[in-house]
Amino acid sequence: MDRTLIWQLALRYLRGKRSANAVPILSRISMVAIAVSSAAMIIIFSVFNGLETVVKDLYKAFYPDIKITVVRGKFFELEAAKLATIRHINGVQDMTPVIEDNVFANNHDQQKVIILKGIENSYFKVNDVRQYIVQGDDSVSAGEQNTAIAGLRIMNELGADVNNLTYVMLYYPNPAITDPGADPLSAFQSLKLHPSGVFRIQDEFDSKYILAPLVLVQQLFHQQGKYSSLEISADANAIPEIKKQLEHLLGNTYRVETRYEQNKTMYMVMGAEKWAVYAILLLVLLIASFNMVGALSMLVLEKQKDIAILRAMGAQPGTIRKIFLLEGMLWSLVGGLSGILLGCGICLVQLKFGLIKLGGSFLVDAYPVKIELQDILLVTVTIIMVGLLTSWYPAYRATRAVDPTLKST
Repeated sequence: MDRTLIWQLALRYLRGKRSANAVPILSRISMVAIAVSSAAMIIIFSVFNGLETVVKDLYKAFYPDIKITVVRGKFFELEAAKLATIRHINGVQDMTPVIEDNVFANNHDQQKVIILKGIENSYFKVNDVRQYIVQGDDSVSAGEQNTAIAGLRIMNELGADVNNLTYVMLYYPNPAITDPGADPLSAFQSLKLHPSGVFRIQDEFDSKYILAPLVLVQQLFHQQGKYSSLEISADANAIPEIKKQLEHLLGNTYRVETRYEQNKTMYMVMGAEKWAVYAILLLVLLIASFNMVGALSMLVLEKQKDIAILRAMGAQPGTIRKIFLLEGMLWSLVGGLSGILLGCGICLVQLKFGLIKLGGSFLVDAYPVKIELQDILLVTVTIIMVGLLTSWYPAYRATRAVDPTLKST
């Protein structure tokens, strides 16, 4: 009986009455304020999710699912038996050897220090570079014309062009020379490459990497048969188990890292930014809900006659308190859920039509958005908690509105 009465009265107060009284107006203003705050939460969370997804996809071009490196030193070699064992671990899809180090690049009068990465063509099965190649070929080769793939910014800074038969000279210290001053001409090894392909991802990669045939780079570094890393693509669900097996197989002289561990700082920063934004928006929502405290307090004063009648009919203070708690919750939920729907609607429009554009030379033209169920649940729970918090004091006052000496139960 109490539950039915509580709902009936709360719904009646929610509809309000058409009068000059300020309570219905204030309640609608409270709901609009909560709706706007909730919509802002959904929109900003979705933009963060979209940007995070884009950044993670970009990093897949140079950061594999699993990467094996040596703990000490730059280069290592593995027995053929261990390489075969790694390839046959359940969940491993592809594996490719890589060798990389800093080199000095020169083209005519243009010079730059870059990272030269020696790869096999299996590299493109492990790392998602191919989709970002904007000019030329999508493979590297060694032969009469040694070809490579370079970042767009490197090409611009060195003045190289895939359409012309231009070459880039790469120089690396010769480890066999212990006294470079005595024989300067032999102090560096050189490699001549034709950049036949260009990738464009983001400046972090475009200004840093040249991809060249593995065997040529090993010769340049004097590290035949050695690698700086083994890069693996794997089934996402099997990655933790594969990591354990690799650590057991290789021992503590090797480092086995997942994509998250290779970029731990970046992932932590992105997560921290999202929670910082949530804290700011929560503060905005709390400020917006203060109006609801005043509106509910005025509603309690307006309904003193109703409260007195309910007390005369035998309603307990707890029942009256629940009526106004529920009323505050309904105000919060109506405003909050309306805001969630509004925010999701705006995100879907942006996803479909890309109305708000990104400036600069970013790969994505419009702001990316991604709606996630966990964000909707988080905003809903936040609205409920804010509704309870802001409704408690007016509901408590309602139990004392008729008889100030009455103790709440």
